[in-house]
Amino acid sequence: MNSRTLPFAALILGACAIGFVPNLVRLADTGPAAAGFWRVLFALPLLGAMMLRDGRSPTVRPSKAALWAGLFFAGDLAFWHYGIRYTSVANATVLANLSPVVVTAIAWFAFRERPGRIFLTGLVLALSGAWTMAATAEGGRPGAVFGDLLSAATAIWYGLYFIAMRQARQGEGAARAMFWSSMVTAPIMLVVALMLGEPLTPASTAGWLACMGLALAHVAGQGSIAWALGRLPVSTASVVVLAQPVVAAIVAFFLFSESLTPLQMLGGLLTLVGVVVAQRAPVQRLQ
Repeated sequence: MNSRTLPFAALILGACAIGFVPNLVRLADTGPAAAGFWRVLFALPLLGAMMLRDGRSPTVRPSKAALWAGLFFAGDLAFWHYGIRYTSVANATVLANLSPVVVTAIAWFAFRERPGRIFLTGLVLALSGAWTMAATAEGGRPGAVFGDLLSAATAIWYGLYFIAMRQARQGEGAARAMFWSSMVTAPIMLVVALMLGEPLTPASTAGWLACMGLALAHVAGQGSIAWALGRLPVSTASVVVLAQPVVAAIVAFFLFSESLTPLQMLGGLLTLVGVVVAQRAPVQRLQ
């Protein structure tokens, strides 16, 4: 088995799990930032148990990179969850996942991972598919443009999170890096929710279940991605997770009747083709 096969499979699993997140945010009977708070808070016991199972002591000081990852992830959640409120699930997820542009540029200079032609071909295909899905979405939601802008800004936070988590994974396990980054994210999301005057607790059982589902998706999704980041180039990983919008759009079609146009379907296909092409690209490291 190729050494990249298992990490690639973990990335796909993570992308599929996170594809459910925007739909669960819609179902959570609370504010967008508050949903992010419960998502991370409910995930902490699971992440702590995973860390202890790996024999890691919670008393050991975490790396600075893991703490920075938590800060960047808080920005990611705050912008993205509000973007989901105002625009379609497909748009919010596609635009938030344009982070490969940010990640590739930083990885080129910070990690000396120069993108080759095959990788750039896959990136162009994936981004073209993502933009096609977003530009042809059947929207009509009030404030959709504002939601699109918030979701596009999320890509910057998500890209920075990828970089920081990649750094954290160089010296510690995925569960430990996720635990400490989540410890930073949770209080920030609580403060944001309180400052914006959001309803903090879900008003229904379905809302609580959605928040618990967010936690499971967080552990399975971000956990799988964090694990794979220790084994794959960060630029490759950032493109593979562009599969998220495809899953999110399909789930939204069944839950919220957000229809997919033929052009959106074509965009989804282009995105997946780009993911496969980028994954097969060799990594070039500058000397």
